[in-house]
Amino acid sequence: MSVASVRQAVRRSVAGLPREFWWLWTSTLINRMGAFVATFLALYLTLDRGYSAVYAGLVAALHGLGGVISSLGAGVMADRLGRRPTLLISQLSMGVSVALLGFMEHPVAIAAVAFLVGMASAASRPPVQAMMADIVAPKDRVRAFALNYWAINIGFSISSLAAGLVAEHSYLIGFLGEAAMTLACALLVFWKLPESRPEPTAVKDGAAADEEPISLMTVLRDRRYMGVVFLSFLMAFIFMQHSVALPVAMGADGFSPGDYGTVIAVNGVLIVALQIPVTRFIEHRDPRTLLMVSALLAGYGFGLTAFAGSVGVYALTIVVWTLAEIINSPTQMGLVVRLSPAQGRGRYQGMFTLSWPAAALVAPLVGGWLIDQYGADTLWATCAAVGTVAAAGYWLLMRDLPPADAAAGDTTASPAAAGEAEPAAV
Repeated sequence: MSVASVRQAVRRSVAGLPREFWWLWTSTLINRMGAFVATFLALYLTLDRGYSAVYAGLVAALHGLGGVISSLGAGVMADRLGRRPTLLISQLSMGVSVALLGFMEHPVAIAAVAFLVGMASAASRPPVQAMMADIVAPKDRVRAFALNYWAINIGFSISSLAAGLVAEHSYLIGFLGEAAMTLACALLVFWKLPESRPEPTAVKDGAAADEEPISLMTVLRDRRYMGVVFLSFLMAFIFMQHSVALPVAMGADGFSPGDYGTVIAVNGVLIVALQIPVTRFIEHRDPRTLLMVSALLAGYGFGLTAFAGSVGVYALTIVVWTLAEIINSPTQMGLVVRLSPAQGRGRYQGMFTLSWPAAALVAPLVGGWLIDQYGADTLWATCAAVGTVAAAGYWLLMRDLPPADAAAGDTTASPAAAGEAEPAAV
């Protein structure tokens, strides 16, 4: 393939999206370039502080519990207060709390501040995802979510390698670096991103038409949507093992933080290299098949970790479940927006986002307990079983999915999405 054809393919992948999307994309990139706590918290607690895998799992679970509590609240705030102020509050809170975590000494204080970090971190997701759905036209949303996930992993691949080196010298530098990058994101949002929350719809003869208000109970009564949330939880349970169980297992096998940083960077590098071409391949394919395949790849990718005994084999297992991420993330996010009414996107996104911190609450506890009681191989076999269950769930849930043009979340787009689009300029 020639350089010209590669450039043309990239341009087709990034063209047609509004300027606001690219500022949001840039904010995501900066945020993930500073990620440290989510990647190295388990190693920090077990290797640097000398705590057990159970304690590391408990702290990670409290981090997840904070996210569980804040996800729904941030979703409601995004609908009521607005996407932009909710995002600013979460990023400012994250910058302060993650810096504070680096100075905590007592185990109770570490756990308490980790809980606050989890709250602040998860609170940014509903407004980001709702804003992205607001400003991008329906036909471009899968591509937009893929590009955003691409930014996450460009930043993740950079931060994993850099943080691995930083961790071998000073964990405190890592905490302060993440705080600085998060505050930089808050400044970018403040200066460049306008509010995108849709105005109330439907005006008849000069008066607002009656429409049923959307509440959290509306979301809870939406059985298909809650099924998607549950399956997302199962997928998140599998993927979350990379941040707690995998580094603990590698540390127990004698591998260093640098080894883990190098291995986990494979995940980010692959996504950077493959996310755009794979998304172009899957964009208009059957989402049920894609989600089933991604669930099986995730489960059995982690299952193969039971056979890993070298850095190379660990990296190979990561290749398998990384393919699952590449397929699952944009496909599932497109499905979520497709099933979400425009006026309730914050609440719907908050409920969906809840699946990840809920998994962050459960996965470390289960993972740490299984490793301590039965060994890491039992955990990897459990991941394979959970992936199989998730694949079956996607098959059942999506058997009678309505056409895309009938979905509530695909009927509107903000004026920014309908106006003149910018290419890849930021």
